[in-house]
Amino acid sequence: MTQQTLETLLLSLGPSAVAVSGGVDSMTLAVLANRLLSRERVTMMHAVSPAVPPEATERVCHWAAIEGWTLRVLDAGEFADGNYLANPVNRCFFCKSNLYGTIAGLTDRQILSGANTDDLDEYRPGLDAAREQQVRHPYLEAGIDKKAVRAIASGLGLGDLADLPASPCLSSRVETLIAIDPEMLAAIHAVEMLVGRHLAPKTVRCRVRQSGVVIELDSESLAKAGEEERSALSRSAAALLPPSLAGKTVRFDTYRNGSAFIGARP
Repeated sequence: MTQQTLETLLLSLGPSAVAVSGGVDSMTLAVLANRLLSRERVTMMHAVSPAVPPEATERVCHWAAIEGWTLRVLDAGEFADGNYLANPVNRCFFCKSNLYGTIAGLTDRQILSGANTDDLDEYRPGLDAAREQQVRHPYLEAGIDKKAVRAIASGLGLGDLADLPASPCLSSRVETLIAIDPEMLAAIHAVEMLVGRHLAPKTVRCRVRQSGVVIELDSESLAKAGEEERSALSRSAAALLPPSLAGKTVRFDTYRNGSAFIGARP
């Protein structure tokens, strides 16, 4: 499918509200929808919480100013949901239920998400929550995958946004059934920023596991980082951990997508 198919779909919609996380998918959808439709027809909704890296919110606000979005920043309330905090296998269901439910309580517009066809290759309980709230996914309806999203972003002149690495919420770094805690998430983000400054890896994830803390890097960056440098960074990372993680070992490993997810689908 083509960008033209996506544009035709967006033009066919009534007043809409785009859930914008700050990643390339939702950001590209928001830019395109805003350029195609009048500001009266599309509103951007961005949720902030301890699980959302501050740079994602900064990115949303930056592009909102450039593109002239009607933007509403909100608290989806997932950190008041015990089901979410318990971090079960389907944690994302509770996250998205809170997000879409909050948006639906603020507007009667059609909610749009940035899910693309590549998302169908993974377990995505958030899509179940979207179905319950009758959220529409323009990329899915137009048959568009991540590669095509990046091409659209490039064609729209979005610069570095087109090459923005994937960065799921900070809670995705916490192994299933370890309770989600804001202080822990802040430490995870701090460790990733530390490693990013020193090694400039293509991908970095700070995983909290029952067995300890693992800093995952793409294979190329891991190979370039010497043992002495990794040891120094492990010590610096350990100093950033909250009391709940005191004494946990910190080690490096190769990045694996979704490696904090453990368990079968409910």
